[in-house]
Amino acid sequence: MTHLYNDPAEFPNDVIQGFAAAYPQYVQRVEGASGFVRAGGPLEGKVSLVIGGGSGHYPSYSGVLGTGFADGAVLGGVFASPSAEQVYRVARAADGGAGVVLGFGNYAGDRLNFAVAAERLIDEGIDTRIVYVTDDVASASREEQEKRRGIAGTFTVYKIAAAAAENGANLDEVERVMRAANAATYSFGVAFHGCTLPGADAPLFTVDERHMDFGLGIHGEPGITSAPWMSAKDLAAKLVETVLAERPKGVSGRAAVLVNGLGATKYEELFVLFGHVSELLEAAGVELVSPEVGELVTSLDMAGCSLSVTWLDDELEGYWLAAADTPAFRRGTAVASEKFTTRRAGPGDIAEKVAAEASEESIAAAAVARKAVDAIYAVVEENKEYLGRIDAIAGDGDHGIGMSRGSKAAAEAANDTEGGVETVLSAAGHAFGDKAGGTSGILWGLLLEGVGKGLGNTEEVTAKRLADAVQGSATHLQGFSKAELGDKTMLDALFPFVDTLVGQIDAGASISDAWRSAADACRTAAEATASLVPKIGRARPLAERSVGTPDPGAISLGLIVTAIGDVLGETEATAPAAAESTD
Repeated sequence: MTHLYNDPAEFPNDVIQGFAAAYPQYVQRVEGASGFVRAGGPLEGKVSLVIGGGSGHYPSYSGVLGTGFADGAVLGGVFASPSAEQVYRVARAADGGAGVVLGFGNYAGDRLNFAVAAERLIDEGIDTRIVYVTDDVASASREEQEKRRGIAGTFTVYKIAAAAAENGANLDEVERVMRAANAATYSFGVAFHGCTLPGADAPLFTVDERHMDFGLGIHGEPGITSAPWMSAKDLAAKLVETVLAERPKGVSGRAAVLVNGLGATKYEELFVLFGHVSELLEAAGVELVSPEVGELVTSLDMAGCSLSVTWLDDELEGYWLAAADTPAFRRGTAVASEKFTTRRAGPGDIAEKVAAEASEESIAAAAVARKAVDAIYAVVEENKEYLGRIDAIAGDGDHGIGMSRGSKAAAEAANDTEGGVETVLSAAGHAFGDKAGGTSGILWGLLLEGVGKGLGNTEEVTAKRLADAVQGSATHLQGFSKAELGDKTMLDALFPFVDTLVGQIDAGASISDAWRSAADACRTAAEATASLVPKIGRARPLAERSVGTPDPGAISLGLIVTAIGDVLGETEATAPAAAESTD
């Protein structure tokens, strides 16, 4: 259980503040962002490695900022991806003029948010590459390695890529080395007990007495299979056998080996386990190269551990052994590179957008939009605990918390923004994505911004225009997320909503009647996702556990569109002529 916290919602920010106070010789905060760059700022001419993900994994990510390791670290909420805005701000501050590599574990929210940030950086002339880590052998088959999660092996992959950048490698080379390290890294983990989020009174999952769960995630996801308790010696055999089964053909026998504790497994226990692991690996012809035992990638107070093996060639081994000096990891004597001696000036303030002119009709529609966003926050807050409970079945249980954070920020932004409906919804979407983080944050941010863009700031919001805007935004969202109908995501409820809305309005229904019919279809489709097997996202590795429980994103969508329908009905009741106009 997490004992030291104030407001649970502010836990990540409080962690960042305390970390900055503890290690000013290593890091400096990025203004307006939940992250850090190396103390003194970026080195001119050096490729910058910026890593990130949710809070709760220390020493990932801020704990490995420093010479020979990362240049920037961005942290989201607990177990939630940082927003695209946060990634952008940290990466921009970390850029030394030679390009940026963004590194993270293979999770849907991280992939979406880092991708949006990368597009924005590239548009500004900062060459940016993305490499995500896929080391967890339990989360997908060998034939689908690109779907595997990133767990403790992220540490080794980041370390090797960072050493290449510190050595003066150019952007292409750093990207190549990082991809090679990822392809050579394999991990497998076991959990003895779940972790508990700050303020929660129960863990995200429990393990049966005298049992252990294999194939755990690092965001509070339970294991994929359960087995009776076994001794450290037998557990070591299980871990080693599973990881060695993935050994690629033709690799040398040299390997970087990690035994990683997840937060509540004591170092002494890890040493007991490692003693057996090392014997088994050596018996299998593996030469351990500077192994590491300890807490490298944690999951708050989860009891558990994992084994990671990275197969080394001469190049990767040199970078693995290179010196580093960070708050949580030190190797050798790390000194500033003679190749990079100049600190780059900060990027300065990020320019704010100038408010666009708006027509009276659009300003009136913006008032309705503010009420709708207020309704989103109210219904999410009312159902926050329920959304968290169904998310915990096969995920990390943070859907309600993330949606609450995002919708609150969206409501505040909408009410603080003047102008037309596009301006107001864009502000709400931007705030939603920034504060919620994770997959839901970026998807809802894009959805709100897309509807706003479709409505514009000058035209009257007719029923037809609203339906087209919603349809266009949903279509863009699907293309961006790469999800398909049937994958058990919010899209499985979104498109029944869209299809019904468009069909009803084409048939001549009023906005409120069409919206309410569409909301009914959305809720029905959301409940029907209970029978689906997830094919993407965090729930995919625990697909069978998810069957019987509806998708949290689909359920929250149904709640939200129903609440918006009530707002539209109230608006139509006071101004029926304007609301029913389809010209």
